[in-house]
Amino acid sequence: MLTEQRHLDILEELQRAGRVLARELAERLQVSEDTVRRDLRDLASRGALQRVHGGALPVSPALVNLARRSSIAVDEKQALGRHAASLIADGQLVFIDGGTSTLAMVQQLPATLRATVATHSPVIAAALIEHPTVEVLMLGGRLFKHSGVAVGAGVAQAIQALRADCYFLGVTGVEAGFGLSTGDAEEAQVKALLMASAAETVLMASSDKLGKVSPYRVAPLSALSTLIVTPQADPAQLDALRLPGLDVQLSG
Repeated sequence: MLTEQRHLDILEELQRAGRVLARELAERLQVSEDTVRRDLRDLASRGALQRVHGGALPVSPALVNLARRSSIAVDEKQALGRHAASLIADGQLVFIDGGTSTLAMVQQLPATLRATVATHSPVIAAALIEHPTVEVLMLGGRLFKHSGVAVGAGVAQAIQALRADCYFLGVTGVEAGFGLSTGDAEEAQVKALLMASAAETVLMASSDKLGKVSPYRVAPLSALSTLIVTPQADPAQLDALRLPGLDVQLSG
């Protein structure tokens, strides 16, 4: 079998099954495991999949920049944002991550809400300028333009000086084994710090992120308090994410 045909077969199996194992692929394609591992490396270098121990998982489409993410799963993100906005109570201090789902959330906060939002996203902060009773704390650092958020030592120091009631996290991949992941190492570190400085963490996950992985792990799935999904979520992928102690909520 030619290399390109093997690559196509691997990607088709990955799309069908949600993950592939090198050993099983070698048996099915009648080639050595070394050949399969080389194929997986080639496909990973093209951004077609994410290699993990023993095989590969689908790569998240949400790895594209902030502007391009704004056109992915728009209706789902509106529903997720509306549901998440209802979870914030008066008097709370909340961390809000950058991203298109969290932007949809802050755009739907009630005008009567009296709370404090700490964010390292200029986009999120700007969206709250006109809100009459939400105080905004900017967590500053070097601007990572791809995602529109601050990273680095400055933002880490600011995070560690606060204790939030809740953190509304944004990631690009949610997978049972690898956990919560994103596409940049510094960004992953900031997200982990925000999780550690909040009493609980809430994730809004559109269906394109479920069962997907990105290169940098933020935290295991067990570190999450609440997972909000939409009716478009694949039931099999959702079942794999259900853990004891994790509150899975369905948005309208």
